[in-house]
Amino acid sequence: MDTPYNGTERRKYHHVRAIFDDAYQLISPFFAKENRWGNATLDHLAYRVLRENYPELSFEEVHVLVVAAKRVFTELQTERS
Repeated sequence: MDTPYNGTERRKYHHVRAIFDDAYQLISPFFAKENRWGNATLDHLAYRVLRENYPELSFEEVHVLVVAAKRVFTELQTERS
């Protein structure tokens, strides 16, 4: 069921959107298949790198960045295949 657009901005985490490109460059290598360890992803390292580079971010903001970056990485890999 489609909800009509009422003009209200639903997005949150505007600061996260502003730093997304830089953060993506930092953490995208952790999502690559060739960088897995024992076939386990290294997502936990992405969280750590973001916390070290952006200490002002809350846990929720770091989580939003990691999830969004992983989704973008996966979509880009699918397009390249």
